[in-house]
Amino acid sequence: MQVSCPTCNRPVVWSQESPSRPFCSERCRLIDLGQWLAPDEPEDDNGTRIPKADAANDH
Repeated sequence: MQVSCPTCNRPVVWSQESPSRPFCSERCRLIDLGQWLAPDEPEDDNGTRIPKADAANDH
């Protein structure tokens, strides 16, 4: 079975030979992790993204 890397959309074979699956590489896996840990837009308590302009007005 083949899937697309969620970071770069390259094809990835879903097997034991693809240890970073569903990502095509460790690099794409770390990019995704970085985006998850430090998103460009913060989330509210329900996980809904808050646009930066609205988040700045909360303070």
